[in-house]
Amino acid sequence: MGTVAILIFLLAGIALILIANNLSNLISHKSDNPAKREPYESGVKTIGPTWVRFKIGYYLFALIFLIFDVEIVFLVPWSVVFKKMGGVALIDIIIFLAILGLGLIYALKKRALKWV
Repeated sequence: MGTVAILIFLLAGIALILIANNLSNLISHKSDNPAKREPYESGVKTIGPTWVRFKIGYYLFALIFLIFDVEIVFLVPWSVVFKKMGGVALIDIIIFLAILGLGLIYALKKRALKWV
């Protein structure tokens, strides 16, 4: 019964995505104005080349921030149920934080957190 439910949810999810995409294509306004294809930043035309290379360090810094930001999303519900679960919850969160700590140590050794 469980695999049937998962299959139904999977098919329903795919159907909703297809319906939403096709519905947006049907009701959206079609315009062939060349100004729509011009790059802009905050409504202002760009000055200079619009395709520039970014330093990979900024991308790595953002990913590491995202990882530790998502960590907080897991810590909040854990703190709510901590008293009910007791020692099991404590062991689980210690393992979770240890894995994240290893990731942070790795990032520090690779100098991924150096901004400039």
